[in-house]
Amino acid sequence: MARPFSTLLADLRAPLLRDPASRGPLDVILSYPGFHALLFYRVTHALNGLGIPLLPRWLAHVARFFTGIEIHPAAKIGRGVLIDHGMGVVIGETVEIGDDCTIYQGVTLGGTSLSHGKRHPTLGRGVIVGVNAAVLGAITIGDNARIGGGSVVVKDVPPGASVVGVPARVVAVDGKPVAAIVDRPQVDLPDPNAAVIAELQDRIARLERLVGQQTFPGKKTDGAGGAA
Repeated sequence: MARPFSTLLADLRAPLLRDPASRGPLDVILSYPGFHALLFYRVTHALNGLGIPLLPRWLAHVARFFTGIEIHPAAKIGRGVLIDHGMGVVIGETVEIGDDCTIYQGVTLGGTSLSHGKRHPTLGRGVIVGVNAAVLGAITIGDNARIGGGSVVVKDVPPGASVVGVPARVVAVDGKPVAAIVDRPQVDLPDPNAAVIAELQDRIARLERLVGQQTFPGKKTDGAGGAA
């Protein structure tokens, strides 16, 4: 029982240490849905490990109803994980989350494959995943990496890196900014419509010149060349 109890204490300490809004252990126990979701998960994961059918998934469904957080019983979650606020968080079946990670509301740790093998991400220790970020596929997020809010991550992230954007790109490593690595900046990409528009403008100009040079029947001009 030592390890389950120490895991429970680590889960309880996580918001106390990393959420300035917490007001003590009783506040966390009574009013933190992320902590409640992890409690449910610890039970459903143990039942799932025993091979008990249906009950773990049903309890996970109950937990989602009460907390707004969906965690598959087969996922592997380390100690001291903080799910802050948590509404809309989805953690898939083959997700692995290391100790001391922080996950904010709206985060999806999802799959991109219909296979029955590993299809969800692995998060190392101390990873922070920002609001509404999506980490998709059987990729690895290195220790202490940071995922910016709203990012979509579909490739491995090195340890200590900060990534942002859709798709996410590395903008810093160990807190130090790095030059953007891109094949070609989007602003320099050729506009497929620009050449067509330029050609149309040239044709219109030529047609206007031709029309201006034509003499139409019944048209009279004054001596100055203007219309009579």
